Amino acid sequence: MHDLGFRPLALLAGLAAGISTISAQAADVTPPEPVVAAPVAKQDWRFQATIYGWLSGVSGDVGVRGIGPVDIHVSPGQALSDLDGALMGSFGGFSDQFMFLTDFMLTQVSSNGQIRDSAFSYDYSQTQITVQGLVGYMLPLGMPQLQLAPTVGFRYQNLSADLGVSPAFLPVTFSDAGTVQWIDPTIGLYGHYDFNDRWFVTALGDVGGFGVGSNFTWQAFGAVGYNWSKTISTSIGYRAIYEDYESGGFVYDTTQQGAFVGLGIHW
Repeated sequence: MHDLGFRPLALLAGLAAGISTISAQAADVTPPEPVVAAPVAKQDWRFQATIYGWLSGVSGDVGVRGIGPVDIHVSPGQALSDLDGALMGSFGGFSDQFMFLTDFMLTQVSSNGQIRDSAFSYDYSQTQITVQGLVGYMLPLGMPQLQLAPTVGFRYQNLSADLGVSPAFLPVTFSDAGTVQWIDPTIGLYGHYDFNDRWFVTALGDVGGFGVGSNFTWQAFGAVGYNWSKTISTSIGYRAIYEDYESGGFVYDTTQQGAFVGLGIHW
């Protein structure tokens, strides 16, 4: 006769074996890896403040409220004796992707001379405020030593001028004075190249106006610089700005150009 009685020890042994098998299978299952968000690229900005001098001459046609226009010419060499005062500076920021640059100039110039091919002389003075700003996007060239950025910006001009014209054969002077201001949109290109950790070149060019403020304007700038330390640099170069503005009897069709010397502070 078979023994069909209850055997508790055998049952416990079977349960233990089953739990051991399930635990081994569970250990073989690899848990899914947690999803990690991609790191956001950090923009490390570098800044530069520059104090500079621009020994610029002025040449072109100037007219004030119907007086003129008169062909004036002040060479860069004459600019020192004709310059009554100046204040110039710029500030910019640069990252791997973007850049911005602002520029401020205040100049006071006076000049007199003989009008070309005529029996008239002129006496001219001007106070000019120029404010420029631009932003640019650094092109991904894959060359750490080269920065190249298309730019968009503006150039604001505030010009107070006094013009007198005198005929050689009469003791009279026809004169008038006035103040005008305008703002030009600009598009351009910025470039910077490091030859090494000391020597570098910087260039900037733009065109603008397009009838919004002036009829047309352009700027060209190029300089060679030297880093004395991580915070101090000097540069020397050449700069030219052309403006063709005419409104309400005021004519300012001139080119300012001359040598540039700057002291840069970096951080």
